[in-house]
Amino acid sequence: MPTITNIEDLKRLHRRRAPKMFYDYCESGSWSEQTFRENTSDFDQIRLRQRVAIDMANRSTATQLIGQDVAMPVALAPVGLTGMQNADGEIKAAKAAEKFGVPYCLSTMSICSIEDVAANTSKPFWMQVYTLKDDDFMRGLFDRAKAANCSAAVITVDLQLLGQRHKDLKNGLSAPPKLTPKSIANMATKVPWGLEMLQTKRRFFGNIVGHAKGVNDPASLTTWTAESFDQSLNWDRIREFRKMWNGPLIIKGILDPRDAIEACNVGADAIVVSNHGGRQLDGALSSIRALEPIMDAVGDKIEVHLDSGIRSGQDVLKAVAMGAKGAWIGRAYIYGLGAMGEAGVTKALEVIHKELDTSMALCGHRDVNTVDRDILMVPKNFSGDWS
Repeated sequence: MPTITNIEDLKRLHRRRAPKMFYDYCESGSWSEQTFRENTSDFDQIRLRQRVAIDMANRSTATQLIGQDVAMPVALAPVGLTGMQNADGEIKAAKAAEKFGVPYCLSTMSICSIEDVAANTSKPFWMQVYTLKDDDFMRGLFDRAKAANCSAAVITVDLQLLGQRHKDLKNGLSAPPKLTPKSIANMATKVPWGLEMLQTKRRFFGNIVGHAKGVNDPASLTTWTAESFDQSLNWDRIREFRKMWNGPLIIKGILDPRDAIEACNVGADAIVVSNHGGRQLDGALSSIRALEPIMDAVGDKIEVHLDSGIRSGQDVLKAVAMGAKGAWIGRAYIYGLGAMGEAGVTKALEVIHKELDTSMALCGHRDVNTVDRDILMVPKNFSGDWS
């Protein structure tokens, strides 16, 4: 294994190993990508307050997320098409998360199915669902998640319609990939990736093909996907989903304090402050800027997590110090997966953990549960004095 010191090292390896269309799918946002960029650059504006002559021995990053013990306040976010970054990618990521002691959340738009992941892991994982119009499919998805012993459901509420991602359109992204002369030429240079993909049977959307009515092949999947997302979604509809799932429920995609309060009202156990990694509404606030007003609105009424822009353990520390109970990583672990499979996901988690642990200590804390805003120096009006 090459020497990996940060997430950027894994990103460079991922870019070399994975086909361009799948790397671009990971490393892109919608429209001008302003929000995509600011998700990470806004973290850079927050400084850490160093303390000295404080006992730093016997540190712990262990905590809980929705009542579950975790090795650090981090979860692996749901990422569609993970199994195209690396063969059987969802299984590899879930196994790495399980061994490390952090939650893994499987996407509805995964290549490996719920059943695939359950058969290859021994601990419960989380299941993400979209807000689709097809009640039979939704009930079936929740039932399958229960049968797989999933310990939480995550409802993504910020994808009623798809934000335009220019790179995906230009690359002709799909699963399996569209074979154009350009894409074939690029894939021909990715020999290890290709050999692994040839050896797996999992190349389609395993949670949908054969489960959604009339979806038996990639062609019918395209039509179903285009027609299934519910653009008329409202909070009453989310209440219906809540009735379909009697376990812990997380609502992902909250950026406005008013929506955070609505999530409390429908009986969610946690919310994720997220702009979908900058892949939906371009020009929206970065998640870290949106966090503090949401914390002010909901206080301790609901558990708050943060997603979008986390690339280091210091980012995790800053999010926790500003009030989040935990942070979700997406691209950070996908870089690792695309670079080195399961070992790469493990390496990404190790890098983030070391950065979190060391930075926490240098800020004068031995327990991540005691970290608070006092360790931060935040610019005035960081969350915005918007009119």
